[in-house]
Amino acid sequence: MHKLIVTTIGIGLFHLAAMAQKPADPRLKGLDLFAEKILKDFQAPGVSIAVVEKDRVVYTGGFGFRDAEKRLPVTANTLFAIGSCTKAFTASMLGMLVKEGSVDLDKPVRNYLPELKFKNDYTNKHITLRDMMSHRSGLPRHDASWYGSTASRNELLARIEYLEPSVELRQAYQYNNFMFMAQGVVLEKLTGKSWEQNIKDRIFTPLGMTVSTTSIADMEKSGDRSLAYSLENKVNKVIPYRNIDAIGPAGSVNSSANDMANWLITWINGGKFKGKEIIPQGFVNQAMTAQVATGGGVPGKVNPDIHLNAYGLGWGMSSYRGHYRVEHGGGIDGFITSTGFFPSDSIGIFVVSSQSEVTTAIRNYIADKLLKLSDKNWGKADLEARLKADSTSNSIPNTDSLNKKPGTHPSHALKDYAGKFENKGYGIVTLFNERDTLWIDYNEGGKKTTSYVEHYHYDVFRIMDAKKPGEVVKDGFKIQFHLDAMGNIDHLTAPMEPSVEPVKFSKLPPSIEINENDLQKYVGTYDLEGATVTVYIRNNKTLMVLVPGQPDYELAAAGEHLFNLVIAKGYSVKFDVNDKNEVTALSFIQPNGVFKANRKK
Repeated sequence: MHKLIVTTIGIGLFHLAAMAQKPADPRLKGLDLFAEKILKDFQAPGVSIAVVEKDRVVYTGGFGFRDAEKRLPVTANTLFAIGSCTKAFTASMLGMLVKEGSVDLDKPVRNYLPELKFKNDYTNKHITLRDMMSHRSGLPRHDASWYGSTASRNELLARIEYLEPSVELRQAYQYNNFMFMAQGVVLEKLTGKSWEQNIKDRIFTPLGMTVSTTSIADMEKSGDRSLAYSLENKVNKVIPYRNIDAIGPAGSVNSSANDMANWLITWINGGKFKGKEIIPQGFVNQAMTAQVATGGGVPGKVNPDIHLNAYGLGWGMSSYRGHYRVEHGGGIDGFITSTGFFPSDSIGIFVVSSQSEVTTAIRNYIADKLLKLSDKNWGKADLEARLKADSTSNSIPNTDSLNKKPGTHPSHALKDYAGKFENKGYGIVTLFNERDTLWIDYNEGGKKTTSYVEHYHYDVFRIMDAKKPGEVVKDGFKIQFHLDAMGNIDHLTAPMEPSVEPVKFSKLPPSIEINENDLQKYVGTYDLEGATVTVYIRNNKTLMVLVPGQPDYELAAAGEHLFNLVIAKGYSVKFDVNDKNEVTALSFIQPNGVFKANRKK
C-alpha cells in the first residue's frame, strides 16, 4: 500500500575510481578496488565506511555517489539513515540513568511507565527494561502497525495493549521495534526531556557527532546527505525517505562515517571518549553480553566459521571466524547499515549502503584485513544467488492462482464493502468505492491511495497496485470479509503479522452528523406489544431509546433513519417515515428478529 518511486536513474559505475577515497592504512590496501567492484556487481549507488582501532580513526570515507544523477560523491560527512543501529543509543541512555539511580533494568517497567500495557496480564506485572532491550517481551514484530503510520509516539504506545503475543514473556527472542520506542518514552518520562533532546545532550554533543540528526526533516536540511535508493528491475530508483519519528527510539538516527567513528571508539574503550566516561562501564559490559539466544547460530556450509547468535542490550553477538563480534544491523527504506566492533581486538566497523549484500561484503572484507584472516570472496555467493533468482523469477509457477476457487462471487454488492474498519492495535483500514473500484487505504491517513482490492474468491479480496495494473502490490496479501448473523459486513481479517492469527478489523458505523432539529422528529412514545418505548434527546445532541426494564440505549446515526445501539453491536433501530416526513413507527433490528413499535398518537 506504500508506493515509493519518484525518480528513475540509471547508474554507471565505471568512473568511481576517480572519486575513491583510498585508505592510508596499509592493511586496507585494496579496499577501494573491492568496494568499487561490489558496487558495480550489485548496481549500488554508494557506500559510507568508518573503521576505528582502539582510540583512533583508521579510515572514514566512502565510494560511489550520494546523489547519482548529480554525480555527488559520498564523503566522510555524508548523512545516511542508520535504522535499527539507533537501538544501542536508546539503550545506552537508560544505562546512564541506571548509574544516576533513576531506574533499575530488572524492576517491572510499569513502575516507571504505568501507561504501558500489554494484552497479557502476567507480562504487565513482570516485564522489565532488560526484557525489552533484549527482545524477549513475547510480542512478535507487528511492524505493520507503525510502518508508515501517521500515529504519534503516544498513540503507538497505546496500541501495544492490543497487540497479540505469540509466546510468553522471556520464552523466546522476538525482535520488536515497539519495545525500543517504549524505552524512549520511559527515558522521556524520567528526564522530563524528549528522546531527541536526550540523545543530543547525552551522546551527540559529548562525542562530537556534529552532523547526526534524529529526524528526516533535519536530515533534509543537510547539503551532504545520501538519497535513498531501491533497485527495481535492475534499475536504481530514488525513493522518498521514510519518516519514522514516532517510532524514533527504535530507528530514526541519521549519521555519517565521521560521527559513527566516535560512537564506535566509545564502545571499544569501555564507554569512554577522549578519557571521559560517556556510557557507564557496567552497562557497556552488560550490553555486549548475551542476554538471550536468538535462535539458529549453527555453522553453515558456506561460512562454517561464523556461528553462535545472541542478543544483549541493544546489540547482537556472534562468533566471527574465531573472534567475538558485537554488531547491529539497520534497515529502513533505501539504507542498509551495519555497526559493529570486536571488543577483544579493539576494532570497530561501520558500513552503510542501499543493499544488504554490499554492506555485508564490505564489512567482512574490512574485518578480515584488520584481523589478519585469510581472504574470502565476499559477495560472490550473494551475487550468484541474485543472478539465479533473476533468471528463475519468471519461471516460478503462480501457486496463488491454483488456490483460487473459480466461479465464485462476493456475497454483497461492491459498495457494501466500503467503510472504515478498526483494530485498536493497528489503526484503521479504509475502503472507498469509486469508479466501480474498491480502493483501500491503510496507514496513509485516509486521504489518498494507490492500491485497490480485486475479488479473489467468495468474500476474499487481494490487494492490487494501481500504478501497475494487474499486479499484486509488493508484500501484498489477501483480506477476508466476514458477515454478522444478519448477513451484514461485520469485520475483515488480514494477515498483518505472520506469527499470530489474522488481525481482526471491526467495521465502524458511518460517521453521520445530525443536528437537534433533525433528531426532534424521532422523539416520542411507541407501542411495543403493550409496552411503551420512549425516544428522547440527551444533552441536546444524543438520541436515546428506553425500553421498560432495560437501561437507556444511546443511538448512533448509521444511515437514513437508521441508528445503531452504541453498546450493543448488531442491534439497530430503524424509523418509518411517511411522505410528510412524519415518523410513524420504529423497528428494533436484532439477530433474533425484527420487532416493530407503532408511534402513539
